[in-house]
Amino acid sequence: MEVFFANFLAGRSLPVLLGIMAVSLYALSRGADWLVQEAVMLSRRWGVPKLLIGATVVSLGTTLPEAAVSVFAAIEGKPDIALGNAVGSIICDTGLILGLATLLSPLPLKGEVVNRHGWLQLAAGVLLVVGCIPPADPAGIFTHGGKLPHTVGFLFLVLLVVYLWLSVRWVKGHGDAQDREDEDDALHEASGVVPLLKVVSAVALVVASSRILIPTVQETAMRMAVPESIIGATLVAFGTSLPELVTAVTAVIKGHGELAVGNVIGADILNVLFVAGASAAVTPHGLIAPPHFFKLLFPAMLLVLLLFRAGIHFSGDRLKRPYGAVLLCIYLAVTLVSYSGIVS
Repeated sequence: MEVFFANFLAGRSLPVLLGIMAVSLYALSRGADWLVQEAVMLSRRWGVPKLLIGATVVSLGTTLPEAAVSVFAAIEGKPDIALGNAVGSIICDTGLILGLATLLSPLPLKGEVVNRHGWLQLAAGVLLVVGCIPPADPAGIFTHGGKLPHTVGFLFLVLLVVYLWLSVRWVKGHGDAQDREDEDDALHEASGVVPLLKVVSAVALVVASSRILIPTVQETAMRMAVPESIIGATLVAFGTSLPELVTAVTAVIKGHGELAVGNVIGADILNVLFVAGASAAVTPHGLIAPPHFFKLLFPAMLLVLLLFRAGIHFSGDRLKRPYGAVLLCIYLAVTLVSYSGIVS
């Protein structure tokens, strides 16, 4: 299917490609708008905090593009791209998306929930770096790189199941009081199955739109003589993070910032356990982590995660705009350094 679509795009003119991009972006935005609306309805019906809905149901769905791209890259013998997509998506989610969302409006932080999941978010990032360090030669990571082994990939998938199970358990007894106050008689009578099916449909629309948009943008960029190396370094991680970006911005605009926070936290955790885990599990040789991962990408990933952790600790009940500005600047700096070739 992807080969057919790639051949289809190759035969289209530039105006047609721009038109496909416009339609894909519209479908993506509509799907995200629908997703936010139904996720909020689902959280009200179940008495579940919107942050937890964002960290589980929404983030699992919007992380599917990363998982699909990374798993197929690993199967096709491109394990460094698979790992780069997972790490780059975490930097993009926490640096670009969370930073931009915070600049739009200070994001609400539900103390116990965001604190607990925030620690898991940081722990997942640390676990990914540790998992890539070769036990036989830890000092050689800056010259020879490392690898996320096949067995560690299966361990991550086990931890994914544990994380989802714990999230469901933590849901009990943590209903959102304000949401319950806003419920009307029709909401009480409605079945929780219908909003859930709508959430699944909205996630499918968001994912499908992003899957059409990414190769279209790649083909358009090549038509405009943009080097393929730059396309791969930017559009893979950024393109697969489009569902999180659009969903987060839409959530903030509609006044549901906690859903955006939960989506980013959950997506970061899933990028490690689901995306990197599944990608390492499907290849017997594991995922290659070249030296520049340890010189730039891993430090950048841990930096944005630590900064967000600090923001949760020091910001009180809302993540302040200065934290968003710094997160966004880190993302831009990492992107510029990656393009410059200073770190190789």
